[in-house]
Amino acid sequence: MNTERIPRSWLMLALGTGGQTASTTALYGLAYLIPAFRTDFGVSLAGAGALVSCPIVGILLGLVGWGVVADRYGERLALGAGLLAAAAAMAGAAFADGIRTLGVLLVLAGAFGSSVNSASGRLVIGWFPPDRRGVAMGVRQASQPLGTALAAAALPPLAQHGGPAAAFGLCAVLCGVTGAATALFAVDPPRPDQPAGARSPAPYRDGAHLWRLHGAAAALCVPQFVVTGFALLFLTGSRGWSAAAAGAVLAAVNLAGAVVRLLAGWWSDAVGSRIRPMRWLAAATALDLVLLAAGAARDSPAGTAALLLASALTVSTNGLHNTAVAEYAGPDWAGRALGVHGTGQHIAIVLVPPLTGALIADRGYPPAFVVAAVCAVLAVALLPSADRASRTAWTGPTAVSRASRAGSSADAPTARR
Repeated sequence: MNTERIPRSWLMLALGTGGQTASTTALYGLAYLIPAFRTDFGVSLAGAGALVSCPIVGILLGLVGWGVVADRYGERLALGAGLLAAAAAMAGAAFADGIRTLGVLLVLAGAFGSSVNSASGRLVIGWFPPDRRGVAMGVRQASQPLGTALAAAALPPLAQHGGPAAAFGLCAVLCGVTGAATALFAVDPPRPDQPAGARSPAPYRDGAHLWRLHGAAAALCVPQFVVTGFALLFLTGSRGWSAAAAGAVLAAVNLAGAVVRLLAGWWSDAVGSRIRPMRWLAAATALDLVLLAAGAARDSPAGTAALLLASALTVSTNGLHNTAVAEYAGPDWAGRALGVHGTGQHIAIVLVPPLTGALIADRGYPPAFVVAAVCAVLAVALLPSADRASRTAWTGPTAVSRASRAGSSADAPTARR
């Protein structure tokens, strides 16, 4: 692979996005293997669901630790080691001879693969100037719906012909290839010059800015996973759509969600703020969910339209709040801050589906959509009043921006105080 003609910032973005896509397919795409789990392993629906949750448990265990590794030893080490170890765990899962062994290996795959959540964001931010970070992180965040789409397209047919082991094999290959590429070609972004052993103060000591971002992001996970988790059931059960038609439409909407993330990133770059677009998008999400609840209660076609719009709106802020956290935390703390940030979101991811399912079973869809709308309003209230700059600036972006304007494509920026 000739990397000399590729601008370094875009190569880092490609590596980060590739790693995120691979880990999303491997760690979040196992829901598409539920029928295969039940057939091949003879487990109940609850047992199959537990297997699907195993990587999420691993992610919760590994996020902050990988953030520490990225902050202290660099993104290249964290991403390369994490993805390669996740590949080994997935390869082991393909040969697991029991449910317990399989569950342990899937937890390990999640714990190792969570390095991507903590380190790839800071790799991208460290190599892009502030006026391009929104779009760059939008590209990186678009890897999540792309990874989900890849899982939906590839894992079920593989499992049908070769069992779950074939699907795990693909996941291992994806993580292994992206991990090896990262280990070979990734370059850690430059950091500020400072005395040996010196580190900037923890950003959590400087008020509640980061905690408010963490809280808002976790609150926004509720509408996102209420909609993504139950859209198919709503369309087939309440609207009478066929599963094939609903699946096709929702797949198209998920791709539209990836585009919306890019547009949100471009918007934040254009206005020089991550929080302002987040506030508007969260408010729009709340309004749309109120319309969805009303449409669901009255069996109105407007409810279907609101659901499809919500499928794109509820994922629109992901890149923005991750960028805001990393920018404020600064190069010494971004990995850990992103780890804490992701932990709060994954707790919501674990809790939302069962609680929402119980609510829908007891009260129907409208109350669930109202709760989701309330959480979007809560996110608006939790967001800080304005963006705040880190006390320790990233050194790379300014130099990258200057080099780009001068026509340089491969030289690394020089760290400065």
